[in-house]
Amino acid sequence: MPSVRIPTPLRKLTGDLEVVQAAGVNINEVFHSLDQAFPGLKERICDEQGQVRRFVNVFLNDEDIRFLEEGATPVKEADEISIVPAIAGG
Repeated sequence: MPSVRIPTPLRKLTGDLEVVQAAGVNINEVFHSLDQAFPGLKERICDEQGQVRRFVNVFLNDEDIRFLEEGATPVKEADEISIVPAIAGG
């Protein structure tokens, strides 16, 4: 089952867990699985259309899914998914 790294601001939804396991054959299914286990998590990552919010970056094994197949990006058992909120500043 792929592991998902949860950023600090979202850990209150996972009981302060930094890494969780989630089932799925692609990113969208993993997010659905996460939302089943931790209600409210997906709505903070994805918009109403199910697309990753523009201020959230998602990496599969250090590759940005926006340059892969986005939500349809396939995942394997040993993969690591990282959710990284964008940081603004100047």
